[in-house]
Amino acid sequence: LIYLSLLALMSDWICFSTAASPSTMEAAYPGHSAAGLIDMFLFTNVASCFLVTDIVAKVGLGKSIKGAAALMTVGCLLRSGGFAGADVPYSSILVGTLMVGAAQPFFQCTPPMLSATWFASDERATSTAIALNFNQIGIATAFLVGGAMATSVQGLHQYFGLISVATAVVAAGTFIQFQDKPPSPPSSSELDKLIKGEEEPPFFESVKKLFAVKGFTKPLVAFIMSISITNIVGAFIDDVMERGGIMDQTSIDLAGAGFELSILVGGIVLGGYVDRSKNYKSVTLACILSSIFLLVPLGLTEHAIGKEPLLLIAALLGLGFAAGPIQPINAELAVDITYPSDETAVESVQQIGGNLVSALLVPIAEIAAKQDYQILPQNTQLASDIRGDVVLLCVLAAITYVYFGSFDSPLKRTSADSNNSVGESNAVIDVQGESTKKPTRSKRVPVNNVP
Repeated sequence: LIYLSLLALMSDWICFSTAASPSTMEAAYPGHSAAGLIDMFLFTNVASCFLVTDIVAKVGLGKSIKGAAALMTVGCLLRSGGFAGADVPYSSILVGTLMVGAAQPFFQCTPPMLSATWFASDERATSTAIALNFNQIGIATAFLVGGAMATSVQGLHQYFGLISVATAVVAAGTFIQFQDKPPSPPSSSELDKLIKGEEEPPFFESVKKLFAVKGFTKPLVAFIMSISITNIVGAFIDDVMERGGIMDQTSIDLAGAGFELSILVGGIVLGGYVDRSKNYKSVTLACILSSIFLLVPLGLTEHAIGKEPLLLIAALLGLGFAAGPIQPINAELAVDITYPSDETAVESVQQIGGNLVSALLVPIAEIAAKQDYQILPQNTQLASDIRGDVVLLCVLAAITYVYFGSFDSPLKRTSADSNNSVGESNAVIDVQGESTKKPTRSKRVPVNNVP
């Protein structure tokens, strides 16, 4: 878990390494932008997502992760000209970035599989949250370290050299210590899969089976909404902060880092609760609803009060805590309701959907951000305005809330775990994605009766 999390951190640090210093990037490589490099990275990421499932099924988790770590390290060396941070042509920067983009899905799409292979049923959501959200720390690191080091062309190359050293250290540790699987399965559901000799079909065949499962699109839509909100807010963090009266670049970088950290913390806290309760549905709905309310202060200006930087920071951190955990929780929910499906295929579908929708929404949000909608302009006490990109994200979240509200699929993996666990014969699984220990006459199905 530690190595997969660190590899995810490094991959997003590399992806967003020039985001905090776009002018330095343009000075070092005239005619090329930091945004363009990030776009190329993300497109390569999406393409690689289609390959991850089949490669992992063929060679195993351990070899796949080690191979991806090696690919990322070579990409970093191309970007930096070696560990010394020497001057390199843009072609090397581009090729190295694409190599890292191809490697990243092996760290993003495998957390549910790692959790199922290594962790007990009451630890999986937390494990997935850590591995899936640790890349946010990489983005925060890119802003903090990149903003401090990449202030000149020479500093940019030294910065790339530092990234190469850090990547090589993590990759070396991965080769030495990362293991494919534990000596024995950690849960009854994982043991059942091994006993039955479940073989994972090719990726595109898995995708057809996943979409045939009742309710699979509900956690998929929630995942896409979450990653879209966090990506768009992160991409326009400078505009969001400046609109709220925070102009100092260091303060903006710290706020951005705090937002990314709150995503990780929220995932650990709420993921731990879901591990214990299995209340996927209620937690997801609460997170979506909270996200809607916390988005509003990011784009709302009350004319009578003016800018409110403290409220803005509080809302930003709260948004990260509420919106971020939706991703790992619904990754685990999707795996639960499609059991005994291929966990990597499930997460690959979610990553492809999330990254594609985010890529489409970013330019739309950029246009919407230039629009201000007036609220009660004739009332001097209540007159205010709200930015268009915040309205867009609130509408997206509201639609997701309504759509996800009808989720009613049985938790098949949780049932398999409970059915084979000593002392849990009275456990029941709510067909609406909740778990309880007390049988009732409502829409709850005894574990022994759940297929």
